Amino acid sequence: MREKIKINIIGAGISGLCSGCYLQMNGFETQIFEKHSIPGGLCTSWDKGEFTIDGCAHWILGSDKGSGFYYMWSELLDLESIPFHHHEIRIHVEVKNSADKYGNKIFKVYNDLNKLREYMHDLSPEDAGVTNAFINDIRELQKYELPPVMNKLPLIPSIIRSIRMTKYLKFLVTLNRQRKVSNYDLAKKFKNPFLRESFELLYDGQEVKMLVFNFPQAVFDKKSAGYPIGGSLKWAERLAERYEKLGGKINYNTPVKKIITENGKASGLLVRNDVTHNCDAVLSTADWYKTVFDYLDGKYINDKIIRLKDEKVIDVYYSILLASFGLKKDYKEYPHFYRFPTEVRLQSPCGTSWDRLEVHFYSYDTTMAPKGKTVMACSFYTTNGNYWINLRKNERVKYREEKKKFTDTLIDLLELKFPGIKEDVEVVDFATPATVLRYTNNWQGSAQGWLPGENIIAPSPVKFKLPNLQNFFYASHWGRPGGGIPVAIQQGRDVAKLITKTYKKEFTIVSPKA
Repeated sequence: MREKIKINIIGAGISGLCSGCYLQMNGFETQIFEKHSIPGGLCTSWDKGEFTIDGCAHWILGSDKGSGFYYMWSELLDLESIPFHHHEIRIHVEVKNSADKYGNKIFKVYNDLNKLREYMHDLSPEDAGVTNAFINDIRELQKYELPPVMNKLPLIPSIIRSIRMTKYLKFLVTLNRQRKVSNYDLAKKFKNPFLRESFELLYDGQEVKMLVFNFPQAVFDKKSAGYPIGGSLKWAERLAERYEKLGGKINYNTPVKKIITENGKASGLLVRNDVTHNCDAVLSTADWYKTVFDYLDGKYINDKIIRLKDEKVIDVYYSILLASFGLKKDYKEYPHFYRFPTEVRLQSPCGTSWDRLEVHFYSYDTTMAPKGKTVMACSFYTTNGNYWINLRKNERVKYREEKKKFTDTLIDLLELKFPGIKEDVEVVDFATPATVLRYTNNWQGSAQGWLPGENIIAPSPVKFKLPNLQNFFYASHWGRPGGGIPVAIQQGRDVAKLITKTYKKEFTIVSPKA
């Protein structure tokens, strides 16, 4: 009997774990090599004293029926056994220059589209037409199973398959129309100054395509974007457990040094202590830049890859500064996710400043803190993550000083909004782009790979294969602009299908309930 085909996987992030699960289901022998001591990659949490700091998931697209992602997650995990929390309100947005008809300055984004429509109609009956068009655009997206899991239809006659695909051609027309509209464009259509300002500030003053808002909102309404109780690391641990039950092996604390190539073929990995692990094929789900220009020494590239690295054909996603606080009260009286203006600008030494704050109270997840306490996190986006990376590398003492200075200033600003919070802070944690790079190798400390540009549905130039290199595959959140957990699982599944096809196997699924 022929031995199983051996595939070495780099990285125990979401793409690595998911692809590993699918490959194990299809008869491959796989093992994952992970530099960290835990699974998850960017999908992670960590303990700070008696508090748990979460660095990733606010929701899981596909936590229940109502999203194509549900079918993929259901192939890997028993979703019915996982507790999810569903918020009534997605976010509270506080404006500065106007107020609603009741004198309130906070706009509430209800997850239920009917509630959101009624709320906006009540605030501004004269804008009913604009509101209805806004809600109807989101409803239009709900007509399609996204993403389409086409291998669910292997036995359906081709004519029925063609009808199914025609439906998605209509979707492309809808997508092309909606992708041109930003929150600024929509804001201009409202007569009501409160609604106008609310939509202008939907992303703290940034102009963002409404599809970025509409896609998840369509899923929230169907209660298929729940927050997994226990947080991001717990989610990754479930996937790691599933992978190991399928026979896979994870080598933790084992950073990869090089991908071994012979005669234009990937044949193994060189890991820490110069240990070699030979295999029939290599799948990297690690950072794109690290894989192409470090593990492979930039030997397998073309002009498109060079331009991607050097000419900023597409921008790298923002880096994130994540300041988290363990609080000795639960703060349940405040919105769980809240954006509001500050009296003075918060200045970062990286050159970025903000006049609005985004706070996230985790009081709805009692696993994150002792009873009666909670964690609160503030996220800040910066395009100069390299400042923090270089500062930590070259001036470690100053790096620590700047971190403390930033969080001290932030606490003073929070005290103005939440009187007494300064005395309630028991633990302070501040993760910078240097933290992201250190634990995940993510290029420039990026939080999610590539940043969606003007053409939000443009395909990524990162492919599953590299030029002139056989027996090598690549998949990660760099595979599509926007990145994140949804892209990571789809990339993992798609590359597993490609590998299965390459080795002339039929792609099959083993249910987690089997």
